[in-house]
Amino acid sequence: MFLKQIILIFLLFFSKQLFSQGFLKANGKTIVNAKGKEIILRGIGLGGWMLQEPYMLQLGGVAANQSLIRSKITDVIGEDATNTFYNAWLANYCRKADIDSLAAWGFNSIRLPMHYNLFTLATEQEPVSGKNTWLSKGFQLTDSLLSWCKADKIYLILDLHATPGGQGNDVAISDRDTSKPSLWQSELNKQKTIALWRKLAERYANEQWIGGYDLINETNWGFQNASDKNGCAETENVPLKKMLTDITDAIRQVDKKHVIFIEANCWANNYNGIFPLWDNNIVVSFHKYWNSNDQQSIQKFLDIRDKYNVPVWCGESGENSNVWFTDAIGLFEKNKIGWAWWPLKKFGLNNPLQIKQNNGYKQLISYWKGQSPKPSQADAFTALMQLTEDIKAENNNMHKDVIDAMFRQVNSFETIPFKQHIIKPNTIVFAVDYDLGRNHFAYMDNDSADYHVSTGKRTAGNRGGQYRNDGVDIEACTDSLTNGFNVGWIEDGEWLQYTINVEKTDLYNLNIRIASGHESNIQILVNDVAVVENISLKEGAGDKDWETTTVTNIHLTKGISRFKIFVVKGDFKLNYFEFISIK
Repeated sequence: MFLKQIILIFLLFFSKQLFSQGFLKANGKTIVNAKGKEIILRGIGLGGWMLQEPYMLQLGGVAANQSLIRSKITDVIGEDATNTFYNAWLANYCRKADIDSLAAWGFNSIRLPMHYNLFTLATEQEPVSGKNTWLSKGFQLTDSLLSWCKADKIYLILDLHATPGGQGNDVAISDRDTSKPSLWQSELNKQKTIALWRKLAERYANEQWIGGYDLINETNWGFQNASDKNGCAETENVPLKKMLTDITDAIRQVDKKHVIFIEANCWANNYNGIFPLWDNNIVVSFHKYWNSNDQQSIQKFLDIRDKYNVPVWCGESGENSNVWFTDAIGLFEKNKIGWAWWPLKKFGLNNPLQIKQNNGYKQLISYWKGQSPKPSQADAFTALMQLTEDIKAENNNMHKDVIDAMFRQVNSFETIPFKQHIIKPNTIVFAVDYDLGRNHFAYMDNDSADYHVSTGKRTAGNRGGQYRNDGVDIEACTDSLTNGFNVGWIEDGEWLQYTINVEKTDLYNLNIRIASGHESNIQILVNDVAVVENISLKEGAGDKDWETTTVTNIHLTKGISRFKIFVVKGDFKLNYFEFISIK
């Protein structure tokens, strides 16, 4: 019996050692686990959960930050119902199903944007000035998330996204109330921020699946010059460095193991005055949005890595097209830089999960924009509570094209089917169901991403903002037979490829459904060989007048083929094409 107990204890210990990779730490220019293995963090941010930014809820121009969103909701449904809504929001937005999905897709880390007000009272609400009242809600939510991360072997990085008082002039990011002192204008706010980090570090000091502490998200503040609103011209950043060092000191009083992630001014990118570093377990974080994906775009952070012998990490990026995602992640991985995408879910399609808008919520937005009457309290409450169901993972639209772009396409130029197209005697293929893959391989679109930070000009990937997040422009379809969407804004030289599986070698007629008020022409290629050189498409009265052009006697061979529609002369909408066996 004693021997069996010894064996059991050994097996339990050994299995625990296999399960755990140990604390992450900075080792020269790399992040490693306890075994010394280099870890490239491939992560995603849970933006919108603990802190709502207005754009995520289609509330740009309606409310400047979460506090004002809450005020507008309270005005419609009352305080008690608003509390019910937010409790359901916090319970449903992120659940075990979300984390299981992230692990299955290939993510190994999560960045948790935290709002301080789930963990402690605001300084002006404290019963005793200078004291800290701790709230259980934030800690409980974080504990649950950590338990799911541990089960899926995913690192959890804690990110203080909204500090007491708020850390910048971009008020949506930190839910800042501009009528009250900011983090930088109040000693009480500074001390509360430090105390919160000490409390968090004390609680999670021995948790190996906590990947580290991201101290202050995206400071954007002019310390030397108030007219430099976002701190991009700051040359010293003295208050920011002091705050980061004071927080680090407080953490190290109770936790000497976890990585400290630091972010600079100007949305994490202005590191003037921050060096030299003050701790030997720090990772330098930067954020990257809407600029070119060339080596020059990250060179200053590579220089920091080399000069100060410190790891660098892209702690936030995203909000663009699949083309941009693949190129950016490829750039990071080529340079051995980890990344955390933003965000997992919201309204809008440029993220892995998309929240659907119920009609009642659309009406509520319309009221807030002054476009329709105020809904009844009951109707508004029903719509908002339906929204808390809509945010559950199983009720979201999962964008496999986004996930494919972030993982498979980074390492492959191969195309794969978006949907199975089995060509029978009568088969419709909708135009929007072209193959998964990179631009110039699965499709070709002339404007495929937004690079306005580099170019000064805003462009789009998918101009219609529907269905998929590639460069192809997709909109809601008005035709009588539709899957809901069509390809639009089609330009000369663009093309779409479809992997088709032909059941029977035969001659087929092809019905092509388009809407256009202009002359337009296409070619059809099978396995990159033109089978029809130049097809004049039937011209209608305009882009809402759907017409069918029939092409006859196209020979298709049984088995897998690549079917391509090449645009010779564009300016039309494409809904579907239909294969009809002649025999």
